[in-house]
Amino acid sequence: MENYSFMTIIVIGPIAKDFIINGDLKLSKIGGSIYFQSFIFEKYYEDYLIIANCSDESLINKFPNIDKVRLILKDDTHCFVNYYPDCDNLDIRHQLSNFANIPITKEDLDEILSEVENIEVFIINPLNSFDFPKDTINYIKSFKKPIFISGQGFLRQASDKIDEIYYSISLKSNRDIEEILNGTDMLFLDEDESKIIFKNNNYSEFDISEIIITNASKGSRVISDREYDIQPVKNSNIVDSTGCGDIFMAAYISKKLTSKSLIESANFASKLASNKLSVSGPLNPNK
Repeated sequence: MENYSFMTIIVIGPIAKDFIINGDLKLSKIGGSIYFQSFIFEKYYEDYLIIANCSDESLINKFPNIDKVRLILKDDTHCFVNYYPDCDNLDIRHQLSNFANIPITKEDLDEILSEVENIEVFIINPLNSFDFPKDTINYIKSFKKPIFISGQGFLRQASDKIDEIYYSISLKSNRDIEEILNGTDMLFLDEDESKIIFKNNNYSEFDISEIIITNASKGSRVISDREYDIQPVKNSNIVDSTGCGDIFMAAYISKKLTSKSLIESANFASKLASNKLSVSGPLNPNK
């Protein structure tokens, strides 16, 4: 069995199959937060381990370094349809999902994490509210390491059934959200998700050290000792916005773990997320 003692960042979440519709453009690709993030970590923070789950083992072959991916085989795979009704405004996206019920459990993680000697942080990337049960989060917290969370998936609920496979997605507060988020070190959200979790912009109601809120082409905000406004990096060559938030998150974390500067990290993340807009699929900094 591979020895992962040199790994420090543990990135956990599902792999997905993405179907993108933008005008006449129709694409089928691998997706999921961990996939987009893996290219950023491979370039800017090489000590990482991806722990992924899905039913299709071949999907890990698309990662930049499959030696740094451990797969938890499940009986289903997340599928998303990303429809952009306005080709000139990729801030507007309609999503459907099959809402795969394939939770990552303590038992799934236990054997893998027992191999890792030097864990620095955990990065949690749910794609829907089934992915990380409360017991799994509490298990990860038991390691007493910093935890960085993408909040979006915890809020995703199945809404109207569109056909035999897909449901529309609604965002609703998770009944366990307070217990899940309290005591974490970074939370990444967009503006709509922030309004659901933080009523009346009351960011102090949760015990979270740093809250990063993105707002697509309008920039981002970071709430820490105070609130910082981060200007967007403009890009007129827009091709594909899928994964921009995931790349922002990975870039922010990579820079913050090395530079420790909040402003430098946010500006770096904005630049890479902007660069992603011109690329179909993941942003590969090596290219």
